[in-house]
Amino acid sequence: MKAPPRLQSLMEEGLIDTVVRQLMSGKEAMVYVVRCGDETRCAKIYKEATNRSFRQAVDYTENRKVKNSRQARAMAKGSKFGRQAQEAAWQSAEVDALYRLAAAGVRVPQPYNFHDGVLLMELVTDAHGDAAPRLNDVAFSREQALKHHATLIGEVVRMLCAGVVHGDLSEFNILLAHVHAEGHAEDGSEGEDVPVIIDLPQAVDAAGNNHAQRMLMRDVANLRDFFGQFAPELLKTQYGPELWSLYQSGLLSNDTPLTGRYQRIEGDVDMQAVMREIDDARAEDAARRLRMQTAAN
Repeated sequence: MKAPPRLQSLMEEGLIDTVVRQLMSGKEAMVYVVRCGDETRCAKIYKEATNRSFRQAVDYTENRKVKNSRQARAMAKGSKFGRQAQEAAWQSAEVDALYRLAAAGVRVPQPYNFHDGVLLMELVTDAHGDAAPRLNDVAFSREQALKHHATLIGEVVRMLCAGVVHGDLSEFNILLAHVHAEGHAEDGSEGEDVPVIIDLPQAVDAAGNNHAQRMLMRDVANLRDFFGQFAPELLKTQYGPELWSLYQSGLLSNDTPLTGRYQRIEGDVDMQAVMREIDDARAEDAARRLRMQTAAN
């Protein structure tokens, strides 16, 4: 097919040879299957902020680092340069998270390059070499659901130990890939299906974002609710509070045994309630300032 304009510069740089087809068009990006030499990869083209339906909520962008203080000031003022800097920070967030998580052993697509607002990365495939399906397109047996849920809780642990919370994890941004057994031909005859986590532009710093706890809870609850359709016993688990408690206590590692049970100790601080009170106070203060400004005019 004819290469989209946003991929022309990658072809001129020799990063892409041909564009095979469009794979998907989502709320924040368009993804194409491309050929790079002998390999098939995918190219993710980020949509401009004005064309995205996903809102860059303050929850996600809080404490994101930019290159210099000038950019930070411009972003705070909302100037044209600031909006451009914010857009660049938004796009690079997924790239940074992918490299960070891949190095930590988390199952994510392997990133290869980020050029001119386009992320070039691994094409995650099924047993036949086609693009892998999302979890929401697959039905599971009870045993499969328990297995994949346990695997994904392990991936969430690895992410948290690497200081990252996905922030939007659900059955819609996890692929079911086929991993071939070592020493066997890639014909699908040997190997297993494993979940691969995708879509990370909204990933947040677990230690530096005040909303990280709430986002982690939501990510884990989404996994529980989805797989609980196939294995109802999962609906009673409480991995989210257990993980966060261990993380905050400095006791969480990739090998920490988990129970899925959590009993809040008497006197524990309800951080979600505290954060709600802080958010309410911020909203009241903003409304007060607006009233004062209106009265002054």
